[in-house]
Amino acid sequence: MPASPGLSGKTAIVTGASRGIGLAIAQRLVDEGARVVITARKDDALQAAVAELGGPEKAIGVAGRADDADHQADAVAKAIDTFGSLDLLVNNTGINPAYGPLMDLDLDAARKILEVNAIGTLAWTQRAVGAWMKEHGGAIVNVASVAGLRPAPGIAFYGASKALLIHLTEELAVELGPTVRVNAVAPAVVKTRFAEALYTDREEEVAAAYPLKRLGEPADIAGAVAYLLSDDAAWTTGQTLVLDGGLTLNGGV
Repeated sequence: MPASPGLSGKTAIVTGASRGIGLAIAQRLVDEGARVVITARKDDALQAAVAELGGPEKAIGVAGRADDADHQADAVAKAIDTFGSLDLLVNNTGINPAYGPLMDLDLDAARKILEVNAIGTLAWTQRAVGAWMKEHGGAIVNVASVAGLRPAPGIAFYGASKALLIHLTEELAVELGPTVRVNAVAPAVVKTRFAEALYTDREEEVAAAYPLKRLGEPADIAGAVAYLLSDDAAWTTGQTLVLDGGLTLNGGV
């Protein structure tokens, strides 16, 4: 694939990128000429992903918890020290340790969801902007969810955290323009390990609700993220691109 003028030579951090959507995004960015720093909790999985991405000339891995301040600082510093810039940030990490009605939700789990899915995203953005983007410019994409746009029984608080993330995207776009663009994507069910409980053993049944009659693939999300990071989206900020195979057209999530 030829390098995109909007990504060639740029450096990106992609959080939560040892597998699934994050790894697909990292691969797409590398394919379009970027260098990437990927993060996740487990170093062995990260190193396998780095090898898949083409090795240390194209990617490095930094292990740690996404909501840990020292890990965030380390990843930002290594991006700049290794590749000379930090032009792009993809806040992909998200957790959902609870399933069921809100009345049964463990409040410690709720706090953790907010800490990682929303506050952590803000923290990564603060660090990237402070270390590089405020002076040099950049683009940020936050990975939200259609659960942040519609009621989502069973994963309601996860959806609430993603609704907050969508609003943070809009607020950050206003505050950081014109130097930094901030956008989001809101996927429906994508076939990853994270979402397996939503479709395992009933994929055809779940996909029937989608006008396109299939669930998402990580590559579907990666292409949209690459567009929003590229110069092709130079006049786009504060937007949430819904990637749902048409699901929300029928009122579903």
